[in-house]
Amino acid sequence: MSVYTPVDRAQLETFLRDYDIGDYVAHRGISEGISNTNYFLTTTRTEVVLTLFELIGFEDVPYYLDLMAWLAARGVPGANPVADRQGHYMKPLAGKPAALVHKLAGGGLHGTPSLAQCREIGRALAQLHLAGEGFPQRRDNDRGPRWCQSAAERVLPLLDRVEAHLLNDELAALTEHPRSRLPQGTIHADLFRDNALFDGDRLCGLIDFYYACTDALAFDVAVTVNDWCTQPDGTLDRERAAALYDAYAALRPFSEAERAEWPRVLRAAALRFWLSRLVDKLFPTPGELTFIKDPDAFKHILVAHRGAPWRLAD
Repeated sequence: MSVYTPVDRAQLETFLRDYDIGDYVAHRGISEGISNTNYFLTTTRTEVVLTLFELIGFEDVPYYLDLMAWLAARGVPGANPVADRQGHYMKPLAGKPAALVHKLAGGGLHGTPSLAQCREIGRALAQLHLAGEGFPQRRDNDRGPRWCQSAAERVLPLLDRVEAHLLNDELAALTEHPRSRLPQGTIHADLFRDNALFDGDRLCGLIDFYYACTDALAFDVAVTVNDWCTQPDGTLDRERAAALYDAYAALRPFSEAERAEWPRVLRAAALRFWLSRLVDKLFPTPGELTFIKDPDAFKHILVAHRGAPWRLAD
């Protein structure tokens, strides 16, 4: 249950006075999500999602909310924050930074995405990248190559010989082929299936922008492909992958450099999540709001990309 900070009716009634969305009616916790407290909040005029940020500080939250509002204003289907009467998206609640977001229709995906859903997500990701071109703020990727190097130093002593060789080889590839040379922009950085809401094959919106940052645009596509288009053994489903990539490229074609580096970018995206899951598993922090997922899922994806690289045709 992702309700770590309880709030009561009196607190919410006071909180809502600064907004022009009606009076408090009811609220209930949302079980989905891992690191934030989330509620559905019903007022006399609408229903919104209330998020209390448990791990992101007051100084960092505005970037994400400003980005979400920027993208929504430019037609990208996604979570759109609600401004208070002074035009602010973030307010303190129960000692935490908090925000209201318009509730989206649809629900999360369960099981294997359809080809139509892969096309929808590829198209939406291209829309996000194009709309983000004018976004005036920049944020380094907290889980970028530098983080990968430091995380690897922590986990390497605890890996077996085969895993250690794999990790060292991929770290060398990150250094030898820096993705900073590829086209950069604002990326979602965590567009997994549970961060998109669908009604059948129709995409209702993208959510959870709280890893968004400035990085290689192709890296964002690779993160998405690795979750949406792989099979249980880690190998790529080329039909789903082609559907996603083609829909993306129809709006924003890859550059020559992106096409050439694509097999290594897919590996870098798999490495990032293999490492983050290894850190969570090997160094769990008491009280940290992290659901530990199996690192081997992304190790298998990484190994599969090494064994059968997906090279884009000219």
